[in-house]
Amino acid sequence: MSVPDYMQCAEDHQTVLVVVQPVGIVPEDQFFKIYKRIASVSQVSIRDSQRLLYIRYRHHYLPENNEWGDFQTHRKVVGLVCITTCGAAKDWPQTAERFHGQKEVYSSTLYDSRLLVFGLQGEIAEQQRTDVAFYPSFEECADVERRVEDFVESIFIVLESKRLDRATDKSGDKIQLLCVPFEKKDFVGLDTDSRHYKKRCQGRMRKHVGDLCLQAGMLQDALVHYHMAVELLRAVNDFLWLGAALEGLCSASVIFHYPGGTAGKTAARKPSISQPADASKRHRPGALTANGISADTSTEIGRAKNCLSPEDIIDKYKEAISYYGKYKNAGVIELEACVKAVRVLAIQKRAREASEFLQNAVYINLGQLSEEEKIQRYSILSELYELIGFHRKSAFFKRVAAMQCVAPTIPEPGWRACYKLLLETLPGYSLSLDPKDFSKGSHRGWAAVQMRLLHELVYASRRMGNPGLSVRHLSFLLQTMLDFLSDQEKKEVTQSLENYTSKCPGGMEVITLSDGLKLPPVPFTKLPIVRSVKLLNLPASLRPHKVKCLLEQNVSTASPFIYSPIIMHNRGEERCKKIDFQWVQGDVCEVQLMVYNPMPYELRVENMGLLTSGVEFESLPAALSLPAESGLYPVTLVGVPRTAGNITVNGYHTSVFGVSSDCLLEGLPSVKTSGCLVEVIPSLPRLQLSTSLPRSAHTPQPMSKEQLSSSVSVQLFNGEEQQLTITLENIGSEDIESLELTSKTVNTKDKVFGRFLSWDLEEALRHLPLKPGQTVTLSISIKVKLDFSGQENLLPDLNDDGISVTGLPISSPLRQLLKPRAENKAVSSESGKAEYSHIKTLEAVLNFKYTGGAGKVEGYYRELSLGVHVDVEPSVFFTRVSTLPATSTRQCHLLLDIFNPTEHELTVSAKNSKDLVLHPSECQRLAIQVDKFDFESLPQLYQEPASFSSPKQLEEERQHAQGCQINSKLDICWSIISLQSDYRDCMVA
Repeated sequence: MSVPDYMQCAEDHQTVLVVVQPVGIVPEDQFFKIYKRIASVSQVSIRDSQRLLYIRYRHHYLPENNEWGDFQTHRKVVGLVCITTCGAAKDWPQTAERFHGQKEVYSSTLYDSRLLVFGLQGEIAEQQRTDVAFYPSFEECADVERRVEDFVESIFIVLESKRLDRATDKSGDKIQLLCVPFEKKDFVGLDTDSRHYKKRCQGRMRKHVGDLCLQAGMLQDALVHYHMAVELLRAVNDFLWLGAALEGLCSASVIFHYPGGTAGKTAARKPSISQPADASKRHRPGALTANGISADTSTEIGRAKNCLSPEDIIDKYKEAISYYGKYKNAGVIELEACVKAVRVLAIQKRAREASEFLQNAVYINLGQLSEEEKIQRYSILSELYELIGFHRKSAFFKRVAAMQCVAPTIPEPGWRACYKLLLETLPGYSLSLDPKDFSKGSHRGWAAVQMRLLHELVYASRRMGNPGLSVRHLSFLLQTMLDFLSDQEKKEVTQSLENYTSKCPGGMEVITLSDGLKLPPVPFTKLPIVRSVKLLNLPASLRPHKVKCLLEQNVSTASPFIYSPIIMHNRGEERCKKIDFQWVQGDVCEVQLMVYNPMPYELRVENMGLLTSGVEFESLPAALSLPAESGLYPVTLVGVPRTAGNITVNGYHTSVFGVSSDCLLEGLPSVKTSGCLVEVIPSLPRLQLSTSLPRSAHTPQPMSKEQLSSSVSVQLFNGEEQQLTITLENIGSEDIESLELTSKTVNTKDKVFGRFLSWDLEEALRHLPLKPGQTVTLSISIKVKLDFSGQENLLPDLNDDGISVTGLPISSPLRQLLKPRAENKAVSSESGKAEYSHIKTLEAVLNFKYTGGAGKVEGYYRELSLGVHVDVEPSVFFTRVSTLPATSTRQCHLLLDIFNPTEHELTVSAKNSKDLVLHPSECQRLAIQVDKFDFESLPQLYQEPASFSSPKQLEEERQHAQGCQINSKLDICWSIISLQSDYRDCMVA
């Protein structure tokens, strides 16, 4: 016997073997359809008896295995069922002849046989025969099962007669010596009259009778005969048959202890229809078993005594296997006994001992096995290791079976079978085909073995001619095993992946295999690794603002509590949290990712964009190149929302090494985010401004640079006026329907006299609504009037010779105020320049508020800010003011000592006076004839005195009013001809 039956289990010893085979030409599907119906009759309750007969069906059985029927009767073919088709009566003789020829193959052991004929009708079909059944077709055969039951009962009758014949003690007759095939030549010439020979014959016959009793449903008698056989055979050292007797004893004990069977759930025995009501008590001595041998409790007690305990069963199995191991030709018997013992140990939850039996089975030499038999052997070993919970060992043997499918000796390697078996090994190596299982906690399993297996899957799928499958497995290897790959391995894997994807690009579709197994997509979340995702607000000039009255109406009053400590936060809630700013429909929006390249070489990422939901969103893909092991690297992804509503950023998509990936944030628990849900408001217009003055790097405090769209800078002399021309252009897609302009002076401690910035908006408003692409011009007047008094250190020392008074030969009044200096002192020295660098700064912000389109309907507007930075230099100083009487009592002469601190020649003019030319750093006196006036006659202040916070403030306001009155009377102006400047106002404070 060279081919083992790996599906054997201990309870098979009580079954009778029936072979079901086709005769002639029978469609395969129809044959197996009838075969399944026949095999459903797996146990039959014998009429007029409490016994059950169990049947084991095979559609293929080697005749050489049948020769071992005397050694173990369950290996003997006792029944034959043939299935054939016959369309005409003339074909019947040939069909009958084939049936008889098939019976001849098993004639030495056959008890009974049946022929099922399909398709034959007429006179022949109407004949009543016990061994032949005729059916019109494969569909019209309702009584197949009943005929099989009758056939089984006839087998039982023969079996029972043989049992009775062999069990009867015929001491006067000579007992036949039962042999296995390889023993026959060894017994030629032996002394048949010796006591040793007779005991051997008796022991073997006792064992044979025990087999027949077990098949006939007489468990008690079987146990008795097995015990007697063990004693007789042990006495004569007949080890092969002693092992068989021990195995029979183990099988009978297993049937008693485990009536549900040891073959697993799929092969569990059905409950008998003749089972008594108290069958659940069969484990207790005295209870009836499914076999129902006898209702006498004394026999049950005897059975319990002869039956082995669960522990003894394994010991006897070990002993039997050790005896089998003494015989080279009993390798199949030894292997099958190991398999049976393992199934029993699996039920007893004794996995460690079961592994010892399996380890012994691995090393049993069965001679030259075909490749198919090797594959079957390794596959069964794998299943048995799985049965006892040795998952990794099971996977190992299944992988060996897979490699055997493509052995070099096979002319046509079975790559599909190899691939299928490799897939079945994945659970044993803690591998799954879902990358999500590798994002939970630490890595499970041996990474080196897992990588080897994945490489084999890639190769097998390529040899199958499925490059898409190769790409999927290679992508899975790179994604899940990246941390365990060396730099060289990373390079090799990525090169292989690029070669595969050049023929078949990888994507996010689910791959369904022929057996229905689905391979989920493998997104490259580690190429690159994303550490954080942050939604960015729009630039300050584009941020939408809500009209205040509308904003107050929308304030939620759902809860009166400001803070509750009972708040459970998690990553999912953070991602769903709504961000406190808005995006605008039609405007480019940005999301910043902090990414990291773990590869030891430059990583090129193509087609990287955002994955969103909620509103229609146009993602604008980006391509980037990350240096090797780059560290955290900021990447900004942009897109344009095309509709209004709430948008959620779900993740991002990439294309790396030819594999397109959709990476969802919910599958990346390590990614930090402050929220991924933002509101998109309806579209608003966009305004762009350009100015006539140069741009400035100055940022008015406390404004930030991002709050200003632009900033201009200009340098003016005190009292000078400059025009700033601003061009406003609508660069959006919506009409600008309203425009407002306000200004705010910031960051100045000096008092500004008059209006610093002034404009007329009426002309610009007449151009509204401003269509997209249209422009409007606005003129802003910048006029600076500051008080530079108290800065006498700007004045150089002067003597009397340096002063000339127009029209009045009087001495200089500055003699007491100014320090003496050398006559030739150079005013252009470095120290002099430092003294003249007392420049004051004025800063203001022009704020344009505009709106239009659908956003205006919802109450939103935008603001555009322009910073104005003005450096103010002193122009002229009035160092001393005095009066002299004039010829008329109504008039007087006003004497002004004027100093020019600039580096330019300066001309001063006033009413009723000649122009005064002042050279740089020159001081002269100007005499002006003016009408006298009384300060008490000035108009009252616009505000009541009680509205001022202090008397000092009241006095300052009164002095300012008086100064304005004096300036209007004098009308003093200055101009610098070299700068082509017009006259500027000059104020005497």
